[in-house]
Amino acid sequence: MNKIRICIAGATGWIGSALVPAVVKSVDMELVGSVARQSAGKNLGDLLKLNDLSILVSGSVKEALRTKTDVLIDYTSPNAVKSNVLTAIEMGVHTVIGTSGLTDDDYAEIDDAARRSGVGVFAAGNFAISAALMLHFATVAAKLMPSWEVVDYASESKIDSPSGTAYEIASRLSKVRKPEAVVPDSKVNGPVESRGFNANGTHIHSVRLPGYVIGSDVIFGGKDERLTLKFEAGTLPDTYIEGTLLATRKVKDMVGLTRGLDKLIL
Repeated sequence: MNKIRICIAGATGWIGSALVPAVVKSVDMELVGSVARQSAGKNLGDLLKLNDLSILVSGSVKEALRTKTDVLIDYTSPNAVKSNVLTAIEMGVHTVIGTSGLTDDDYAEIDDAARRSGVGVFAAGNFAISAALMLHFATVAAKLMPSWEVVDYASESKIDSPSGTAYEIASRLSKVRKPEAVVPDSKVNGPVESRGFNANGTHIHSVRLPGYVIGSDVIFGGKDERLTLKFEAGTLPDTYIEGTLLATRKVKDMVGLTRGLDKLIL
């Protein structure tokens, strides 16, 4: 069996450092490269205390992908991910995007580039199974409930706002229909910013406070009734590993961009 050759960008980060041993232990994957700008030139095994691992850390995706690679997994930062993904596409490498901060316009550009190069890109605002279920249930509810808004929770250290999870919810619900505006933005009596960010017709309210890790509420309102779908994650990166590995196995058979983990598990 030919193993899937993997490069992880952000290999020493919160999720990356948990993803590396998961890839190494996998029977159908081989870790061939890693990217961590501040640790460039060091041995990844030494950095993560994995004694049997000898992978040189590269300072850029372009450098790392000079080694024959099938799939790049990106868990870097909002200001680096788009460039990383476009570089991988240009080099003919499939990509799994775990980093948040990309807009619908960014994804459209990535989709176009991937289709021209004949490679697959998979992105999810959140790779937790519970978040994928929430996204699926929200699309069902949007067909039956007239109005909704999203509350996006994260710690004070999360600088991208709204989160990738919240963006993905808004993007997916916009493909069902637009919510009925109870109070149109143009008629708000006060600062329009108080209504949150309007993403494809969905208002997103981002909370950034100590004590939170990451989570989202999708709140649906109807006549004299309310439905809340809630996703919350704890402090362990393990929550996102299985979903990422699943996407890594599937992306090789894709062309262009596919978004949403629920599309792979439901």
